[in-house]
Amino acid sequence: MLNYIARRLLYAIPILFIIAVVSFILIELPPGDFLTSYVISLKQSGEMIDQAALEALNKQYGLDKPLHIRFFVWLKGLFKGDFGYSFMWRRPVSELLGQRLGFTVLISILSLIFSWIFGFLIGIYSSTRQYSFGDYAFTVLGYIGLATPNFLLALILLWFIFSSFGVNLGGLFSPEYAQVPWSFTKFIDLLKHIWIPIVVIGTGSMAGLIRILRANLLDEISKPYVLAARARGVPEKKLYWKYPLRIALIPFVSTAGWELPGIVSGAVVTAIVLNIPTVGTLLLDALTSQDMYLAGSLILFLSVFTIIGTLISDILLAWLDPRIRYE
Repeated sequence: MLNYIARRLLYAIPILFIIAVVSFILIELPPGDFLTSYVISLKQSGEMIDQAALEALNKQYGLDKPLHIRFFVWLKGLFKGDFGYSFMWRRPVSELLGQRLGFTVLISILSLIFSWIFGFLIGIYSSTRQYSFGDYAFTVLGYIGLATPNFLLALILLWFIFSSFGVNLGGLFSPEYAQVPWSFTKFIDLLKHIWIPIVVIGTGSMAGLIRILRANLLDEISKPYVLAARARGVPEKKLYWKYPLRIALIPFVSTAGWELPGIVSGAVVTAIVLNIPTVGTLLLDALTSQDMYLAGSLILFLSVFTIIGTLISDILLAWLDPRIRYE
């Protein structure tokens, strides 16, 4: 098992390098660079910038160097923990990531746990009580969850809480706790706010997982080996939990690992609506302004999430299905 994990991690190194190269090239494909976007924004606001200052900024940010030189300078810095310099924020990328990475990882993991637990329990309930009132109710809720955009659900929740209790739970902290050092009261204030993004972001993933698990389990319990086991008097709980559920979880687990990066990258609009300081909104701003080092670092970060999620799925698949070997 440990050899399998170590081998998969070694495979991830060349994959990350290829992703870094492709990401950096794609970021550079649009015409112009950060200074081009910066000059356009100045002109739109009625300000002008002289050519000497523009050339000085171009040299300061290293934009006068060839593409491959800039890439290898950035790549060399990655091994030292230096992700480059953000032109837009005028700060090191590592500082920006340090501010937002913790909250992003926390919200992503809690949303994933929320979607997995409730998706698992509701999926089992619906499949074992097919065509019951609860099954129909969860089916309707599942379709509503799939059809409703996360940002719309966020707006509805914020409106309902504010209209019912007169409390604004946007953001992760109340205004009086946003800039103060950590304390027990600030932690309690975080708990009051963080459940909204967890529920909103996790609901979209949960709805899809419920449908997948329900369909797989219904298909599995109708197979001959389950009918034969029931005819021999095997108890229903053992009948469901020993083999059918384990096999039905294979597609569930194989796709669940992709939810980890999807939660980060797919919740940008939700983060904007809820005013949450995550890397998703940071990535959107970086791509819009062609802030290449910041955008490249964030894409690399999402790639790491993808590899971790895939590794988790592969390990769970190997544990669930004896036909899958570690070799």
